[in-house]
Amino acid sequence: MWKSEPIMILTGSKIKQEYQEGNIVLDPYDEAMINPNSVDYRLGPSLKKFDYFDGKKSYFKDIEFPEEGVVLEPHEMYLGHTLEVIGSKKYAMSLIGRSSIGRLGLFLQVSADLLHTTSEHQVTLEIVATKPIRIYPNMIIGQVSFWKNCGDVVVSPKTYALLNGAQESRQADKIAQERGEK
Repeated sequence: MWKSEPIMILTGSKIKQEYQEGNIVLDPYDEAMINPNSVDYRLGPSLKKFDYFDGKKSYFKDIEFPEEGVVLEPHEMYLGHTLEVIGSKKYAMSLIGRSSIGRLGLFLQVSADLLHTTSEHQVTLEIVATKPIRIYPNMIIGQVSFWKNCGDVVVSPKTYALLNGAQESRQADKIAQERGEK
């Protein structure tokens, strides 16, 4: 019979300890942003708005993102990124929005909340507003939790994990390459 270790979420005190031991990367680090089972993260200074998809590639428009913020339009998709570089060579991470922000009708990471163990970068945020809402660079917008792995940790391909800032999907390029179109 196969026995496994339980998969566990790190508490705030354990996150602080693992950060101090170099097992978690949070840069810039602010101890005041540690919660009981997560760490808050802030919205970085760049923003893109989905424009159109031509059947092969998605196109985005860069948005000027001044300190006074930008009002997001309902039912549009935006890409932002974390201000912080987030990562760990020891733990898997789950990036989610804050419930207080969700209750205002702003949703983050609708499809991709998992950060692989061994990744370390500013994470692209998928942002969708259900109502007009003003967002600001550097605002606390979400939280990241750290999870103990069960089994062997395999270094994942670093497609996005090498890139900081808001990154558009590279899936269309990958499909074209697999088909021999590039």
